[in-house]
Amino acid sequence: MTLLEAKHLTKRFGTTVAVNGIDFLIAEGRCVALLGPNGAGKTTTLKMLSGLLPPTTGTISFPGLPTQDIREHIGYLPQIPAFYNWMSGLEFLTYVGKLARVDKNELHKRTEALLELVGLKDARNRRIGGYSGGMRQRLGIAQAMIHRPKLLMLDEPVSALDPLGRREVLEMLRIIKRETTILFSTHVLHDAEEICDDVLIMRGGEIALSGSLHALREQYQQPVVSVEADISLEQWRQSIERFPLVDKVAGSGNIARVHVRDLSVGKRELLADLVRCGIAVRKFEAGHTSLEDLFMKVVEE
Repeated sequence: MTLLEAKHLTKRFGTTVAVNGIDFLIAEGRCVALLGPNGAGKTTTLKMLSGLLPPTTGTISFPGLPTQDIREHIGYLPQIPAFYNWMSGLEFLTYVGKLARVDKNELHKRTEALLELVGLKDARNRRIGGYSGGMRQRLGIAQAMIHRPKLLMLDEPVSALDPLGRREVLEMLRIIKRETTILFSTHVLHDAEEICDDVLIMRGGEIALSGSLHALREQYQQPVVSVEADISLEQWRQSIERFPLVDKVAGSGNIARVHVRDLSVGKRELLADLVRCGIAVRKFEAGHTSLEDLFMKVVEE
């Protein structure tokens, strides 16, 4: 079932077209990654979807839901969330709940449940000014969910966090996505690959590629052999490229990524060639192209 539908969505700032007539659907119950390089239009798109920025042209709708104000259906966490540092986590969530007109008889129960969900129950009475970056992001996600939105939108929720903070937020999103549809933008492609069902890849203000992660893997995934040798790729490139099964050779320095048509035959022939040429190998891995490979291919076209 379609939860959100965007049609011909465009945003201009003077003569600059930030988002150029994009169309896409978000299905209920899915976790969707919005990907793209800096300047692709991701944040502008999220701001239009959240109601913070009116589109120049185009429409945003929630089919089957009341649409007097689409913000009722959306929870939003900006890339740099703002808090009152003198408040405690509990005070802040209570304040946000009142702004969202949450029933006062329900508010206390809901704030306590959210604080437990995001792992801040024991820190609920501490001032936000003493929270770590990961704790602040988790509190930000809690405030975005205070009114039980149908769609939770997060702009770069883990990009500024250390590895521990990133892991905490991702594990929390795994739990949230069981009951809430999620759309989040990210530059960390591994995170998208780890928890998302669908991807939207933007380039130059347009949707360059979209679909389920599974379908895109089936369509675009290629066998690839990665080699780290004691000589530079350029010294070995001609020898690699003479094999008929090699489609593409990429990499730099002494690391080669060799795209092949058949993985088992490719790794056997490449390893034999390394031995024949007397090239010392530091690392030899056989697998398939990742979301990052697909992303780079799309944004460079």
